[in-house]
Amino acid sequence: MANGLDQIKRPIAQELDTFEKRFRETLRSPVPLMDRITYYIVRRKGKQMRPMFTFFSAAACGGINDDTYTAASLIELVHTASLVHDDVVDESYERRGFFSINALWKNKIAVLVGDYFLARGLSIALENKQYRTLEISSNAVQALAEGELLQIEKARRLDIDEAIYFEVIRQKTASLIAASCAAGAASANEDDDTINLMHAFGEKIGIAFQIRDDLFDFGEEEIGKPLGIDIKEKKMTLPLIHALNQASRSDRRRMIRSIKKYSTDPKRVQEVLQFVRNSEGITYAEAAMHRYRDEAFELLRQLPPSEARTGLEQLVNFVVDRTH
Repeated sequence: MANGLDQIKRPIAQELDTFEKRFRETLRSPVPLMDRITYYIVRRKGKQMRPMFTFFSAAACGGINDDTYTAASLIELVHTASLVHDDVVDESYERRGFFSINALWKNKIAVLVGDYFLARGLSIALENKQYRTLEISSNAVQALAEGELLQIEKARRLDIDEAIYFEVIRQKTASLIAASCAAGAASANEDDDTINLMHAFGEKIGIAFQIRDDLFDFGEEEIGKPLGIDIKEKKMTLPLIHALNQASRSDRRRMIRSIKKYSTDPKRVQEVLQFVRNSEGITYAEAAMHRYRDEAFELLRQLPPSEARTGLEQLVNFVVDRTH
């Protein structure tokens, strides 16, 4: 899968390398502790999905330029800040197989580091007079916070509502991918319709991304994400919501009780996993994921054919077909 992503990013590989260097420069701080922490974060970066969406979107909407690097840095700073803060909120001590910032330096420092990343993002946008990109990213940060709070509220009551589920993932996951695409477009093109088109595209693929992530919870083997982790954390995912909505009253009551009261009991978690696997929940979620993928493709086809548009199409397929 990594090779597949390397192949996809080939047309913008040089730009991504330059971006990485610039991003590291952006993070430089006169405070040695901050430098040490940011060095640790940069060393364990992920797949570069969001910068790829930003650069391909810019290339497809007019061409990559200096503003594109600022836009990609701003989105990556917001994304990194959200991950650092999420780990504090979730009391998570590991991310991608590494210790989280709060695990190594405690919550107080982790919150301050997240704040610094957000502030640094605002600064570089203002320094470069990228007001539209600042607007796009600020809306994404607001959506992230609202989505997180909505999820926490619903997790307490275990409200089984598909509309609420889609609202949560639109805000929590899709908002940042949408911002990546819109910011890339805005760096290359001032046309509002084009920027809004790319935002809508990013939102569709962001929702598909989260549904794929949901489906990993119900696999037969662990692939980077522990099986049943969403159930243990009382997260209502699409396969589970659909399975519960189709279940008999007694089965539904028992499953909800298992999630509410026994989410740390491996046997009860396994029972919920098997319940979803035996239902139509997984098929239903896969169909929804493919529907969002197809809608994303329809939006992309409004752009003229280009190597960058092909790159975005390949990224969409990667998101849906990924195995981790």
